Amino acid sequence: MSEEIQTGLIRISDDVVATIAGLAALETPGIADMSGGISEGLAKRLSGKNVQKGVSVEVGQVETAIDLRVIVNYGSKIHEVCRDLQENVRDAVENMTGLTVVEVNIKVEGVAFREEEKAIVEDPNNRVK
Repeated sequence: MSEEIQTGLIRISDDVVATIAGLAALETPGIADMSGGISEGLAKRLSGKNVQKGVSVEVGQVETAIDLRVIVNYGSKIHEVCRDLQENVRDAVENMTGLTVVEVNIKVEGVAFREEEKAIVEDPNNRVK
């Protein structure tokens, strides 16, 4: 976003919008974590740049588009969690930056189990390993 005012120009970086979106996503009930993927890990190692895990943004003068890759909690209604996620991210970014969020795209890349459930699923005799 850039806004001309009497004293100068205001720009909000992609990293700022990505951070706001990522934090809002993690505060959404049903979201276990963000999914970074292999390419983000490689990009971070090669460039040394701090890449926001699971969040991609395109920021224009007055609008932004956001792509999220998430892991949801097992047992959650994925479609409801994703709708809530879209709303939470849109509200947070618009309220904090003044940008118009034109879209929030979500890709669910995994399901997270609680450790107790994971141990039971892995060992049907209920022995914790």
